[in-house]
Amino acid sequence: MPVIESEEHKALRAAVAALGAKYGRDYLTNAVSSGRHPAELWAEAAKLGYLGVNLPEEYGGGGGGVSELSIVLEELGAAGCPLLMLVVSPAICGTVIARFGTGEQKREWLPALADGTRTMAFGITEPDAGSNSHRITTTARRDPAGGDWLLTGRKVFVSGVDTADATLVVGRTEDARTGNLKPCLFIVPRDTDGFQRRAIDMELQASERQFELVLDDVRLPAGALVGEEDAGLLQLFAGLNPERIMGAAFAIGMGRYALARAVEYARERTVWKVPIGAHQAIAHPLAQAHIELELARLMMQKAAHLCDAGDDIGAGEAANMAKYAAGEACVKAVDQAVHTLGGNGLTREYGLASLITAARVSRIAPVSREMILNYVSHQTLGLPKSY
Repeated sequence: MPVIESEEHKALRAAVAALGAKYGRDYLTNAVSSGRHPAELWAEAAKLGYLGVNLPEEYGGGGGGVSELSIVLEELGAAGCPLLMLVVSPAICGTVIARFGTGEQKREWLPALADGTRTMAFGITEPDAGSNSHRITTTARRDPAGGDWLLTGRKVFVSGVDTADATLVVGRTEDARTGNLKPCLFIVPRDTDGFQRRAIDMELQASERQFELVLDDVRLPAGALVGEEDAGLLQLFAGLNPERIMGAAFAIGMGRYALARAVEYARERTVWKVPIGAHQAIAHPLAQAHIELELARLMMQKAAHLCDAGDDIGAGEAANMAKYAAGEACVKAVDQAVHTLGGNGLTREYGLASLITAARVSRIAPVSREMILNYVSHQTLGLPKSY
């Protein structure tokens, strides 16, 4: 794994940073306040090839991987205008379809995901199965009459369902040999009969709304199943590893944005004849925040490298660690940025206060830091499970 970024990655980072600077925090804030999707930024990112940078070239993508897509999201976040659906549509759904989808599914979805004309949401969390994916109760059964699937269940905290063309839903089917339920993935178009959605009223301000989904005997053709019915956890983890890596990129970008605003303020704000950044009580915590963000990025890059190399097991450990490190670094960076600005850190003018809530998401979603610690203590350290 290269420790120093390649020239190609440096060039991509610079180009995306330039795009982000063109839009910035004010653009995203205005989009959120008006209740609209940041369509202009999404369209321009698609035109420049950034949305599908991780998807296969033969389907209109850039032929890269999560390494490249995480750079895109991090730099947009550092400019103050991250696109949450990058985590979901090309990273999770695009990766799963590219690896396991049928030829028809790839032809139908990958070019559209790459050029941004279509998006997909991802539904896994349930009211009674948040961190415990083994308790998922959304089930699919075959209709013996025609071979269609009938999907029934509930999902919560699903991002962007109202604008997505379809949702990749994690359900469970019965193993004919053992009778045990196993995870499977289904593509559910937005307007399918029996597929209902309800917006969740969130304190968090974001351009993508959160939804609860109800699937009431949703009838799907046999071709809605992604990959093999017996693939089970392999397909699911192929999507969850990119999700955690992109979650880390989102957090690192946010932390960098907050830190940059604080550093700028600390250079200019003068009290007792010198800028406040000259005082170690201000300078050292900001330096510490920068160090921790850089360390989190290194782990994120390792995770992305392993993921792109097809090492799902190694990527699983690294992706969890990256997400944990990035979440902790983001929360600390945002907190220190607000504290550096004092009262100004809570004003709309400086735009940092809203990040306090947003930063907490990086500790909670897509997997909580406690579940990551469970994973590392059990899988890496070999300690017994308590759950």
